[in-house]
Amino acid sequence: MSKRKILITGKGSYVGTNFIKWLEQWPDQYVVVELSVRGTEWKEHDFSNYDVVLHVAGIAHVSTDPSMEQQYYEINRDLAIEVAEKAKEERVKQFIFTSSIIVYGDSSHINKKRIIDRSTIPQPSNFYGNSKLQAEEGISLLESDDFKVVIIRPPMIYGKGSKGNYPKLASYARKLPLFPDIDNERSMLHIDNLCEFIRLMIENNEQGLYFPQNSEYVSTSKLVLLIAQAHSKSIKLTKVFNFILNNGLAIKINLINKVFGNLAYDSRMSIYKTNYQIRNLRESILLTETIDKEG
Repeated sequence: MSKRKILITGKGSYVGTNFIKWLEQWPDQYVVVELSVRGTEWKEHDFSNYDVVLHVAGIAHVSTDPSMEQQYYEINRDLAIEVAEKAKEERVKQFIFTSSIIVYGDSSHINKKRIIDRSTIPQPSNFYGNSKLQAEEGISLLESDDFKVVIIRPPMIYGKGSKGNYPKLASYARKLPLFPDIDNERSMLHIDNLCEFIRLMIENNEQGLYFPQNSEYVSTSKLVLLIAQAHSKSIKLTKVFNFILNNGLAIKINLINKVFGNLAYDSRMSIYKTNYQIRNLRESILLTETIDKEG
């Protein structure tokens, strides 16, 4: 049986780097090459040698700076579509695009549940989400019998070395003696679970729109508690701040809603025929935090 040849477009990305490491478990099954898509040199690379292109290049973190808007569309939308067009022209069989839950907009208010299901219409609230959604639409138009497109809309991805909101929360968990006890629900996705999901997409030659997530919803308070425990730190969850957070403050401060708001996929959307949710929440936090502590 010949090895599957995978091209990752977006060199040095968090997802791409971890996916390469993940596939090292099957050295006889996969050949992986990373390609930088900065500049124009990538256009000379021969895509016809590959079975799959995994496109992970993009500006990953949300900015509200208007001067960044054009750059978001150029990289997150235009470049993604251009790479997909080249992949199709050079007879690559499968194209995998990593989008984001952010195409559905922001977290809800702190005390308002928000569950996304298959009937939920994407409504981006910023140009990051809009650039991802427009990329999805452009790439989907290229799909044919000979060119299968997989679009993945992951929730917040975390793991050792991840960026974004998770390391900020981890910093609070290691330093604060108290943390608000808020009962919110968020979908999250550990990097190992995502890597296994992508591998299964390739292995099963899939196409379509997918919503992978961990098997458990996460409350911010529980997450902070688990992180603190991984570092043998004592942190107390308290409802003392809840009245202030729930009444007035959350309306005025968007950060509160970002941290304690609700944003979750209906769990039924994320079921796949083969189990990819190989790390439960507690194990994933220990993997992330304990290794960080040692290294």
